[in-house]
Amino acid sequence: MRTVAEAPALAEVELAIGGMTCGACAARVERKLNKVDGVSATVNYATGKAHVVAPTATTTEDLVRVVETAGYTARPAGQEQPAPDSDADPARTRLLISAVLATPVIVLGMVPFLQFSQWQWLSLTLAAPVAVWGAWPIHRAAWANLRHGTGTMDTLVSLGVTAAFLWSLYSLFLGNAGVPGLRHEFSLAPKPFAHDGIYLEVAAGVTVFILAGRYFEARSRRRAGAAVRALLDLGAKTVAVLRDGREQRIPVEQLRVGDEFVTRPGEKIATDGVVLAGDSTVDLSAVTGESMPVEVSAGDEVTGATIALSGRLVVRAVRVGADTRLARIAALVEKAQSGKAAAQRLADRVAAVFVPIVLVLALGTLGFWLWSGAGADAAITAAVAVLIIACPCALGLATPTALLVGTGRAAQLGVVVNGPEVLESTRRVDTIVLDKTGTVTEGRPTLVAVRTCEGVSAEEALWLVGAVEDASEHPIGACIATAAVKQFGELPPARDFRSVPGAGVRGVVGGCVVTAGKLDLLTGFRMPKSLLDAKNEAERAGCTAIAAGWGGIVRAVLVVADAVKPTSAAAVRRLRRLGLRPVLLTGDNEAAARSIAKDVGIRQVFAGVSPEGKVRVISELQSRGAVVAMAGDGVNDAAALATADVGLSMGTGTDVAIEAGDLTLVRGDLLAAVDAIALSRRTLATIKANLCWAFAYNLAALPLAAFGLLNPMIAGAAMALSSFLVVSNSLRLAGFRGTVPGRRELPRPGRD
Repeated sequence: MRTVAEAPALAEVELAIGGMTCGACAARVERKLNKVDGVSATVNYATGKAHVVAPTATTTEDLVRVVETAGYTARPAGQEQPAPDSDADPARTRLLISAVLATPVIVLGMVPFLQFSQWQWLSLTLAAPVAVWGAWPIHRAAWANLRHGTGTMDTLVSLGVTAAFLWSLYSLFLGNAGVPGLRHEFSLAPKPFAHDGIYLEVAAGVTVFILAGRYFEARSRRRAGAAVRALLDLGAKTVAVLRDGREQRIPVEQLRVGDEFVTRPGEKIATDGVVLAGDSTVDLSAVTGESMPVEVSAGDEVTGATIALSGRLVVRAVRVGADTRLARIAALVEKAQSGKAAAQRLADRVAAVFVPIVLVLALGTLGFWLWSGAGADAAITAAVAVLIIACPCALGLATPTALLVGTGRAAQLGVVVNGPEVLESTRRVDTIVLDKTGTVTEGRPTLVAVRTCEGVSAEEALWLVGAVEDASEHPIGACIATAAVKQFGELPPARDFRSVPGAGVRGVVGGCVVTAGKLDLLTGFRMPKSLLDAKNEAERAGCTAIAAGWGGIVRAVLVVADAVKPTSAAAVRRLRRLGLRPVLLTGDNEAAARSIAKDVGIRQVFAGVSPEGKVRVISELQSRGAVVAMAGDGVNDAAALATADVGLSMGTGTDVAIEAGDLTLVRGDLLAAVDAIALSRRTLATIKANLCWAFAYNLAALPLAAFGLLNPMIAGAAMALSSFLVVSNSLRLAGFRGTVPGRRELPRPGRD
């Protein structure tokens, strides 16, 4: 009897891939892995990782061998070597030494009046280490590609550098280029015998330009996994667990479900759990985004990595390790990052076609001139001209120079671009989702109003309540005391101070018994209708209202809220002028969210949203066709930042949010988001213009070289001119003007 075969069990494997130098490399590894029966693989060039779903019968060693047969290295993710410090980075050392050696070679080769007697031998001495040692990673990659029958930009670079260097050696030792007093003479047509032409500046210059681009690209990729590491580092490292009634401090990894542990004021709660005993105020802002601390007592749930601000807690562990809320958010960040496709540069996309065409054209040129009887020297001269004119010097400069100038200018404006791959999405963004706490607002409780009854001034109420709250550990009381100190300078000490957990404080100030807190604490006090209305109005707006009374009467209501940043409303207006639709997304309550949205001019609001819910909101907007940017600053925003097409993290926020974002707003100001998006768009437009010029130059010059109308020296000079134009175009980004209040508005960048 025929039965239906059961589907094989599948397992997910993450591999760290080494040796990839362009998007074409990632595509090649992906094709190799997907050829294995039952395997589905996605290779992310930006993170250097492959996500593989394979039958359980296919071992990790099998997958590693497949990658190695493609000419690359692989190992299970997490076992890769840590990235070296930038000061000790071998790539950085190689680039610096090559640049120092190549600079005089380029100057001597391009400026004839500086060419002293025997200058060519000095150029050879300086260029040889660059062309051989400096370009060694390029040569090695080209050789690996050749062994596997493929070609990339490494192939062209290696051939161009090698051809220019070997031809220079030929001219110096077997031709006439080594004679004293040699000068490079420029002519549009090639000489019949080019025995006196040396092209060391081409070999050295191309190497340095390509090394620079590779170095800065690799540096940004090394940071790709930092978000998850920063997230997990937020958790407590040790915990005071109760064993046989005694406290014993152990590593948090040894904590088990059901264990009871102690958390004191100022300590992080070790893991998700339930409070068994004690009262405390807990700061949830790092994990949930809630701006106001929350009172917890026996029976309440608490989240790992949040901070107990006051009071000792005894907590029973409910979830540990990978099951905790913090770990689940980390998994969301990692999943979102691994699924985010790297932007493929135009040079990489066309390399598969461009490289074979140039190689065939160079060989065809050599064969044609040999067949025509022009002689070996003329044939080699034309073929070398083809390779040199095609050598992608301008292509290598097009992206890194624009990025260097653009990101340098961005840094001056308070914006850090975390990687070039964000630019394509930034240009297409049409929706920007703004977290409330710490992004649109200050992210901390602030005294925003003092309402008083008739006969009591706001100054008197603030002086009395600030004095009694000055002895309190509660964050809301501390913000009231801070406001009072700021206004009066010094406050009198409160006598007979008493704190009622979860309710408020009481103390004697200047002979007056002052009570401040929730209305439950002021039972028996008479409350004027005007203050009751003020309290209700404040709470409807999502604010915290603190009632204060003395002499048996409630005489003041102090309104505490997470205040809107002064520049947020202006930033929202400017974002609209850039063609973006602003959306407010927060874990806070609906009333608070609506009030803030009204203040800054945002119409669409999502309130009371969990970290997982934020990811769902972003995904839903994307499913409707929106290209979404997300701005946030908390751990609760990290997964959403990674899910969005572009993540903008506030530099005043948590490290994990900063690492998960694509753009970091150092000054913590939403006006910087305007600069970030506008400058990213401008930088991308510059890169595209550079690439268009570089390819147009190649396509126009290649036929001239192939038909023998362009000698290698002119080819080298034309390549230098092409590079100069690309650099000059990139330098225009230095004149970008940011959106500072009072300055003329930026024009809306053009769309593709």
